[in-house]
Amino acid sequence: MDLPRIFTIREGNHRIHNPLTADQFATLGESLRLPAGTRVLDLASGSGEMLCTWARDLGFTGTGVDISTLFTEQAQARAAELGVADRVEFLHGDAAGHVADEPVDLAACVGATWIGDGVAGTTELLQRSLRPGGMMLIGEPFWRQTPPDEETGKACHATAVSDFLLLPALIEQFQKLGYDVVEMTLADQKSWDRYAAAQWLSMRRWLDENPDDELAREVREELTTEPARYARYGREYLGWGVFALMKR
Repeated sequence: MDLPRIFTIREGNHRIHNPLTADQFATLGESLRLPAGTRVLDLASGSGEMLCTWARDLGFTGTGVDISTLFTEQAQARAAELGVADRVEFLHGDAAGHVADEPVDLAACVGATWIGDGVAGTTELLQRSLRPGGMMLIGEPFWRQTPPDEETGKACHATAVSDFLLLPALIEQFQKLGYDVVEMTLADQKSWDRYAAAQWLSMRRWLDENPDDELAREVREELTTEPARYARYGREYLGWGVFALMKR
């Protein structure tokens, strides 16, 4: 049970596996106005940067779950590096269907709503771990503007234009599911560029070190096409944000 290798080739050097910077994550954590001791469940926690830095800076505790062996190991090392290994733990496992043993104050899935087959299923999954009156975080792409055709949508790594909504419609979807949207932090152009462009250098260095690997041809093709694709389509059409929700 693990992520396909292409993901760790692209993002193995990332601390944050989505288009937010460390400063934006710090601002998000502070904006939630939650007390020290807040218990967190972070599904698809990646390399653990959100949970580790919030444990250090805000006094949170909690558990992260991720299917990637590499990312889980990186999260555990990061917890030790920041001196918070006694407050957070990271489990290697499939976040889909994972429910906390005891209710938590904050349940998060920041950028991996496929674990619940979309936004509706992911909110239902997180709600199962959340105490009454608790808060959840959902990270999700949205269209900055509607792509003119399906080809453009697929160039933004959607399977179809219908995969994502415009920002107002995404917020309305949360409301229709019975949640108040109480905070949000949106990626900006700088944070998107850092997330996307850092993958290109990681792929190039991997290719230099692994020219005969069975994935070399796939990585070479992606490195050849992705920078221009991102500049032409992703920067123009695709947005991303983290939304704080509370059940009505």
